[in-house]
Amino acid sequence: MNGPGPLGTFLQARRTRLRPEDVGLRDLGPRRRVAGLRREEVAGLAGVSVSYYARLEQGLSRGASAEVLDAIARALHLDDHEREHLERLAAAARHVPRARRPRPEKLADGTRDLLRALDGVPALVLGRRTDVLAWNPLGHALLAGHLDFLAPDDPARRPNMSRMLFLDPHGQELYADWKRKVRTVVGNLRLAVGRHPQDPLLAQLIGELTMSSPQFLALWRDHRVAPCGVASYELRHPVVGTLTVTQQTLSIAPSPDQTLIVCTTPAGSASERALALLAQASGTRPPRPGGPGAPRPDAAARETTARTAGSAPGRGR
Repeated sequence: MNGPGPLGTFLQARRTRLRPEDVGLRDLGPRRRVAGLRREEVAGLAGVSVSYYARLEQGLSRGASAEVLDAIARALHLDDHEREHLERLAAAARHVPRARRPRPEKLADGTRDLLRALDGVPALVLGRRTDVLAWNPLGHALLAGHLDFLAPDDPARRPNMSRMLFLDPHGQELYADWKRKVRTVVGNLRLAVGRHPQDPLLAQLIGELTMSSPQFLALWRDHRVAPCGVASYELRHPVVGTLTVTQQTLSIAPSPDQTLIVCTTPAGSASERALALLAQASGTRPPRPGGPGAPRPDAAARETTARTAGSAPGRGR
């Protein structure tokens, strides 16, 4: 193994995040040259030898038991998501399968039917690398109306939500609190890497973002892990202006690596009215009780929405 590997770098990052006073230690030693706890301090808190813990961080030991991992997790004050991530990284270090290029992700018919049934509610389905596998017309108009609606149908042209947020000016300008949004996305990508450490396409995406975005690199080096859940965001949409949506990330039982993202607005709010206006502008229908699934916007409507989005002034970053 060359270098510390994912397990070692994660342990190093979590160790440097803590101060002696955070774990009940008094800093009576020589002046610290780097932030965070020393290796010997973590080893002492976890009840393991300094040399053993050092080998874990250096990627020289792959056999950490569940008891040792639990002790290290307590010493580093890891939360539940970070503990699960640590266990996945340790398991991956013990078993290193031969990397294979994965097959393109597919959308199950039932999932596509569910997406079509969400009439008047912006929704999309993301794969395990945050590729957009499908979106309904209003989800497309809300989050990426400047892109081809049919692009997710072709694996070679699929938009990627992480790439859009970091490298596409539209994605950067859409979220008023862009930094909060991308912190969540990077934390979720960390979990994906822990679950699929041998996915070459996922590694390729991380490499591209690391080389192309200093903001991504800074967040990635922090090694924070967190799943996407429920969060409200203020959007500055180029067609209908400012609105606030609650994005809910839902798991899809038959396809555990895929997630359904649904955007809702409070009933009777200005944001709901803005969403209805966007539905009209993009050629889809606003919410209607008992109404059938919204049709795909025709080519003329997509072109009009994209042209309008392209002519809107940007905030810059």
